[in-house]
Amino acid sequence: MTGYQLSVCAEMVFLDLPFIDRVRRIHELGFGVEIWGWANKDIAALAATGARFTSMTGYLSGNLTDDDQIAQLLQSAETSLAVAAQLNCPVLNLHGTGLDDKGLPVKPVAVVTGAMWLKAADTLRKVAQLGERAGRVFTLENLNLPVDHPGTPFALAADTLALVEAVNSPALKMNLDLYHAQIGEGNLIELIRRAGPAIGEIQVADVPGRQQPGTGEINYRAIARALHDIGYQGTVAMEGWASGDSTAALQQFHDHFSL
Repeated sequence: MTGYQLSVCAEMVFLDLPFIDRVRRIHELGFGVEIWGWANKDIAALAATGARFTSMTGYLSGNLTDDDQIAQLLQSAETSLAVAAQLNCPVLNLHGTGLDDKGLPVKPVAVVTGAMWLKAADTLRKVAQLGERAGRVFTLENLNLPVDHPGTPFALAADTLALVEAVNSPALKMNLDLYHAQIGEGNLIELIRRAGPAIGEIQVADVPGRQQPGTGEINYRAIARALHDIGYQGTVAMEGWASGDSTAALQQFHDHFSL
């Protein structure tokens, strides 16, 4: 038996179905459901599916380091908390900066300065305070620079861990995305052991291709054992494409995380 729960990102599987039907299908198969941005979705219809929502994007715009952008981030984080309450979604996800619809930073950064680190930590303290008041958790996701998200500040898992530990709030954790970490850093099991209590969620997909576990180079059965060994109790979410049939892909994901 494992202590963690499995979830699936509805943005990336069952692509032939309307979004609401993707959510229903994932729920019918026994998984939790993750969504990205909520602004273009029918929240009441999503809530009515009875699905167990595990994570959603926790902001609409803004970033961690520029004063005008920080104000946008905090305002949209507060609005996102109201949506999370409608969906009974416990986790809201953040990135090192706002991303466009292609996953690229709205404001690319070549060099992250010490002043930017301090400002980011201060902003995340304010975000955590919002989460604490609402009884929900914000997570800060690591991203990869070489393939998907060039120019994103605070992209490495080591960066997100440093910021989460600096803020030191139960309402701010890491979203440790192992697909991104494999491209950006590798040494995944040691990374899991090091991050430990700072992890609020694990996201998975294989490398290369960002498809379900078992299609690439990452030994996800060993990852599952490592998560079990540290007593991880949170969500493991497949944020990846199906290599073929989505139902078969979800079964393969399930099989790799069933000890």
